[in-house]
Amino acid sequence: MARQESSRTRQRRSALRILFEMDMNDSTLVEVLEGRRQVGEDEPGEFAIELVKGVRMNLAAIDSVISDYSQGWVIDRMPGVDRNILRMALFEIFFENDIPAGASIDEAVELAKEFSTEDSGKFINGLLGRANREREEGRLSLPAG
Repeated sequence: MARQESSRTRQRRSALRILFEMDMNDSTLVEVLEGRRQVGEDEPGEFAIELVKGVRMNLAAIDSVISDYSQGWVIDRMPGVDRNILRMALFEIFFENDIPAGASIDEAVELAKEFSTEDSGKFINGLLGRANREREEGRLSLPAG
């Protein structure tokens, strides 16, 4: 039986697409949304916009965690999809108190499997798991941007 897709899952997918487009084209959120409006795409949901804005507001701190925890990878050389999945999940883990970290990690792995590779899912799961453990143990925190 197929898994029922939640609204938050759809909105995470939408946020990922927006973040990826902003990252690849060095665009702003306003530019991306305007471009989507011009081609008749639906407006992203409130949660998707919250994720995008939260990632962008905390980008330096989030990217610092990715750089510190991505053994053997330089963030700029990382696949753009993976980089933005990690950004979104780390924002959720550190700044969205109403979402269990495990749910954010699971969703990130599923996004990686859908939009990237099986290896990406394993890499993302490992990085997020380590960062979350250290957060839970009080050894890692992020200042709000």
